Amino acid sequence: MSPKILTREKFTSVQKVQAGVTKLLQEAESNGTYYRVMRNNEPLGVLIPNDTWDDLLENIEAMSSPNFLKSLEEARKSKVVYTLDQIKERHNLK
Repeated sequence: MSPKILTREKFTSVQKVQAGVTKLLQEAESNGTYYRVMRNNEPLGVLIPNDTWDDLLENIEAMSSPNFLKSLEEARKSKVVYTLDQIKERHNLK
């Protein structure tokens, strides 16, 4: 999930969801978006592709970990700066 999640929101109606939920989910998956489902201009819920949902759950779980939060806090206080190349090399990324 690279772009901010709020910028990836699209809107759809209950009728469109009822007419083709599979098509909407496939479209959202391929576009990296999700749908807020509306009825009479009122939000009812959110239609999220499974990969996006899994990413969100992983982030929520990480943010509920005291160890992860502690390491984030320590990293933010640290004055050590790594270049992108150093990070890629450290994690064996291309």
